[in-house]
Amino acid sequence: MAKHLRIVGLVQGVGYRAAFAAQAHALKLSGWVRNRPDGSVEATLAGEALALKNIVDWAGHGPAGAQVRAVSVVEVDDALVMDGQFHIWPTDRR
Repeated sequence: MAKHLRIVGLVQGVGYRAAFAAQAHALKLSGWVRNRPDGSVEATLAGEALALKNIVDWAGHGPAGAQVRAVSVVEVDDALVMDGQFHIWPTDRR
């Protein structure tokens, strides 16, 4: 099972990616997280259904200092993120 998240709000410059990665590691999720040029954060994760639900819930508030306005969630192919690792990627420059 895998999900792609897009988190909108004050989520850059507040340690969101590092805190997200720590949550993902704690929940034994694989995947990645990165900033986007529009100020949002995106992530793709794979793992157990309960762990995915927990990180989606956490994404709705994030770390102290974040001000999350919205989280969109789309199911994706888990083959995209099943390497067993979690990565913080550089900002997508598209």
